[in-house]
Amino acid sequence: MGLLGLDAWRGNLGANPIEVITRSTGTWTLVFLLVTLSVTPLRKLSHYQSLVKFRRMLGLFAFFYACLHFTTYIWLDQFFDLPGIVKDVAKRPFITVGFLSFVLLIPLAVTSTRGMIRRLGRRWQQFHRLIYLIGIGGVIHYFWLVKADRTQPLIYGTCLIILLSYRIAVRRWKTERKPALTGIPDIG
Repeated sequence: MGLLGLDAWRGNLGANPIEVITRSTGTWTLVFLLVTLSVTPLRKLSHYQSLVKFRRMLGLFAFFYACLHFTTYIWLDQFFDLPGIVKDVAKRPFITVGFLSFVLLIPLAVTSTRGMIRRLGRRWQQFHRLIYLIGIGGVIHYFWLVKADRTQPLIYGTCLIILLSYRIAVRRWKTERKPALTGIPDIG
């Protein structure tokens, strides 16, 4: 973010500075979403439990960059033209998916305080599984945005598939390891 600000101050954002800012903040949003999603697999594979302390902060960084990305769009790109924004969201599917992903990210940020975690209890973790859908939406948003070279969105998509596949594999492995109920009470 600091480098982007420095480039803006120096006038080094190229012919379309709004596009550079929008792309940069969108890219950082995806990076922080994927890094947030990687905390659990890294923690489980490395047995370094302290990584979990950083997950909430990383998720809030993703939200911060999503806010910058959205603000750049509504302010610098659309100049707060609400009818134009509504028309753009309805007309261009990649904006619709990005907007929905951003809207889903808002309640996750709001419920990331210790107090909300305590109040929601077990439901907090279930609620925060929306991050998977948000990640998918973010990758689709980027993929549909790019017209020519789709290498970058495919890299993010591949990372997301690996992270989500890991979770699915672990969940299946855990359910397959549970002994079948035989009707015999466990006395041990």
